[in-house]
Amino acid sequence: MKRRNLLATAAMGLSLALTGGTFAQGLDKVKACFVYVGPIGDGGWTYQHHQGAMALKEKFGDKVEIQYQESVPEGADAERVLTQMALGGCNIIFTTSFGYTDATNAVAAKFPNVKFEHATGLRRDYPNVSTYNARFYEGRAVEGLIAGRMTKSNKIGYIGSFPIPEVIMGINSYYLSAKKVNPNVELSVVWAFSWFDPAKEADAAKALIDQGVDVIASHTDSTAPLAEAAKTDGKVIGFGQASDMAEYKDGPRVTSIIDNWGPYYIERVGALLDGTYEQKDTWAGIAGGEVLIGEITDKVPADVKAEAEALRDSIAAGTYHPFTGPINKQDGSPWLAEGQVAPDADLLGMNFYVEGIVGDIPQ
Repeated sequence: MKRRNLLATAAMGLSLALTGGTFAQGLDKVKACFVYVGPIGDGGWTYQHHQGAMALKEKFGDKVEIQYQESVPEGADAERVLTQMALGGCNIIFTTSFGYTDATNAVAAKFPNVKFEHATGLRRDYPNVSTYNARFYEGRAVEGLIAGRMTKSNKIGYIGSFPIPEVIMGINSYYLSAKKVNPNVELSVVWAFSWFDPAKEADAAKALIDQGVDVIASHTDSTAPLAEAAKTDGKVIGFGQASDMAEYKDGPRVTSIIDNWGPYYIERVGALLDGTYEQKDTWAGIAGGEVLIGEITDKVPADVKAEAEALRDSIAAGTYHPFTGPINKQDGSPWLAEGQVAPDADLLGMNFYVEGIVGDIPQ
């Protein structure tokens, strides 16, 4: 065995010795580490995860040490960063992007006594891997209602990041909700093929605006789409994504979907501290406070605002589900019968548009 491998093996053993065998009794102090796909200043997704990390630190003070790495690409770089964190004594590592799936599970296999938490993940290949997600599609339904009511051109748009189920279900929810209040609405989707690339996001927004779209939602991480909407002198409105993006409240932003990760981070690290930590899969939404609807501004007419708030409240109460039949797939084949609610398994594997959306999902 080469010397570097011997050193790595020794370091791994030290890490396991430091972290193993203590979780059942709780820890006196937790080193909580975060891997971010973008910069903490992105104004959206990563910013909000970092706010959650800061809420964690504020809650537990000296009992928690925070470490994070920004702008980690999804791939081999992620596995390298995760390995370094595990070797560096991290007790729990939060990997905050879907594309970290393989890296999270691969490194978890090597460090069975380090806890790994994968945001928007689906795979828990090992007992030390948990997954957590938010029902973003619930917020998309609220946005869709506002879009359907407020569009003047009957053309609404959506900027997609990657064609994964999380994004596709958001597109479908947004469209279905808009169509319900405005049967004449048409949806255009432009794919950025990036989570965070302000230039690509801006180009996607420009493309939608050039098509006559006057309401834009996005599933990317920066404020670039709102910045482009702001250049239209009030002709185009949009929504804050992942964070409130309140700096655009006086401009195109009429409300927002806010990802509220702090309570989850506090819960999971608290469980390490008190010895109650267990593997879990969490998918919370408006009812659980993980998806928040930001302030609806006065640009939204009072009756539309009341309607949107009522929709939000009915989703929270469990009396309405954005995916309630009858709903057909894009090709006209039946998906949900009258009154049938989509099973979570269908949503988590969603790879189709609903009937009425024009265009293909990229492969």
